[in-house]
Amino acid sequence: MTDLAQYPPGRDTADPDPAVPAGASRAQPGPRPEAAAVLTRALVRNYGSRAALAGIDLEVGRGEIYGFLGPNGAGKSTLIRVLCTLLRPTSGRASVAGYDVAEHPREVRVRIGVALQEAALDPRQTGRELLALQGRLYGLRRAEIRRRLDAVLDLVDVGHAIDRRIGTYSGGMKRRLDLAAALVHNPEVLFLDEPTTGLDPDSRARVWAEVARLNTELGITIFLTTQYLEEADALAGRVGIIAGGRLVAEGPPEVLKRSVGADLIVAEVDGTDPDALDRLRRLGVVDAATMEHGRVVVSTGDGPAALAPVATELGRTRLGVRSVTMRSPTLDDVFRELTGSHLDTEASPP
Repeated sequence: MTDLAQYPPGRDTADPDPAVPAGASRAQPGPRPEAAAVLTRALVRNYGSRAALAGIDLEVGRGEIYGFLGPNGAGKSTLIRVLCTLLRPTSGRASVAGYDVAEHPREVRVRIGVALQEAALDPRQTGRELLALQGRLYGLRRAEIRRRLDAVLDLVDVGHAIDRRIGTYSGGMKRRLDLAAALVHNPEVLFLDEPTTGLDPDSRARVWAEVARLNTELGITIFLTTQYLEEADALAGRVGIIAGGRLVAEGPPEVLKRSVGADLIVAEVDGTDPDALDRLRRLGVVDAATMEHGRVVVSTGDGPAALAPVATELGRTRLGVRSVTMRSPTLDDVFRELTGSHLDTEASPP
């Protein structure tokens, strides 16, 4: 649970005029200047002399699931922290739910839910106690808390464990509880930073299903950072790919993958032959050919038609061919095409 909850609640469909904690007064920043759920323009965040974000421009529409994809250290978590008002931009601007994160951070905070990589959960509390506390911190009345807990637990499956101490929860249960805590005040925009890192495949699939359900049933805008290619593919209508603090590509996953080529032919090889790639590129059915770490990758508009000519030509080179397979492009192929490295091998810690 990320502690942004010392502010009055965001929208609540059950109560259009939610309570404000005693002594607090709601800011009046004027009408929302932006229609987008998330908007950044030339956004920069520096750590000393290093730019973690080097001029990010992106726009996320309301009701969208947007996947932000990149290796560790690429700037994903830094962007999330700026958008959640936990870090100030060095320059440029960013708005969330229509409010500037630097000028009106309080208005942003009451409209967002946040689940960061490390869930800050008290192991001595029960799940229900933690959710009720989150509601009180957002200024919800007791009856409102009961309504919201019923609604949230209908969406996020915690089951009978809700009344057990959190210290007895599995990793997957803790992630789902953290997701529930981010939803107690009914946010407009939900930020999920690496929500399934470290989870087993079954727990990961359950979190995916619940995230998709939140979007389809409630229309919540979801900004999701991940280094899992299949996670972005499964959930996001659009993805942005970040490398070295810069947005290097953006679009629907299928469009990005098809930009690499309709099909890929991958050959596992031994040895070297400096002429091998040029020979492959001269084939009329080959769009591009690269070689890296003992693997030749050929992109083509028609994999079945190109498979035999490519295999034949590889057999004429000085390379030792161990296997030849055909597959569709992945988002990792897009990243490799744009940066020359893979998502799982790029990145250095911030």
